[in-house]
Amino acid sequence: MTKNKKLHGLNFSRRAALAAAAVSAAALLVFAAPAPSFAEDKSIKVGIMAGEDEDVWRVVTSEATKKGLKIETVIFNDYTQPNEALERGEIDANAFQHKPYLDNQIQQHGYHIVPVGYTGVWPIGLYSKKHKAVAEIPEGAVIGVPNDPSNEGRALRVLQSQGLIKLKDGTGILATVADVTDNPKKIEIKELDAGIVGRSIDDLDAGVVNTDWALKSGLSPAERIAQEPIADNPYRNFIAVKEENKNADWVKTLVSSYQNDTVKAEFDKVYKGTGLSAY
Repeated sequence: MTKNKKLHGLNFSRRAALAAAAVSAAALLVFAAPAPSFAEDKSIKVGIMAGEDEDVWRVVTSEATKKGLKIETVIFNDYTQPNEALERGEIDANAFQHKPYLDNQIQQHGYHIVPVGYTGVWPIGLYSKKHKAVAEIPEGAVIGVPNDPSNEGRALRVLQSQGLIKLKDGTGILATVADVTDNPKKIEIKELDAGIVGRSIDDLDAGVVNTDWALKSGLSPAERIAQEPIADNPYRNFIAVKEENKNADWVKTLVSSYQNDTVKAEFDKVYKGTGLSAY
């Protein structure tokens, strides 16, 4: 049985950080060839976030063992740590982030980290316990959004898509409240930590909540009154490794150990439809 190691830190959003660019399908290596088996069992450490992913990765670990790859999961609670640990060689891979987050981390820290295979996507949504539809949101309503740059821009785009605000022309995933040029209902946009928005929903007219935090906050799909589109979503998560290892056989085995029907079934069970497989 795989032994988990717990590393504790601040509890930030799964997708926290400034976004730099949208991801394209070509940005990731999708391995079609059969994954190799190893003459001797190879052991690697994979950094993941605490929570539901621990259940998913227990199944990934089991699938990898069948192919001669032993995975030791290293559990993090702080989203700033897994890339630092990977860069330092303390772990061999991680699986917790999307491309805009990694791009920003590389820009800030000069990491030599690349994505090698998609895992899942958690579409961000607008939730409310007071209003059944976006049209019911009144003038002067208070709407919570995540306060970190990546998720705030993402949340504001959801509000814009629903006609609640208008952002400056050309503003993309880097949007902030300063980019709001039209606010016809005079909505108060309340910036909160991503993990707090869902838990504060009773005190808000509505809140844009990351899907994983919605699940943790006890919000149901019935309380989601709007959602970002899934097609061409730049926020698909992936497995990442050091650039020097991107073509290694064990990386191909790792990716194939995740991208299969057995893991997908566990993923669907754990995330109850709030997350979607993205490969």
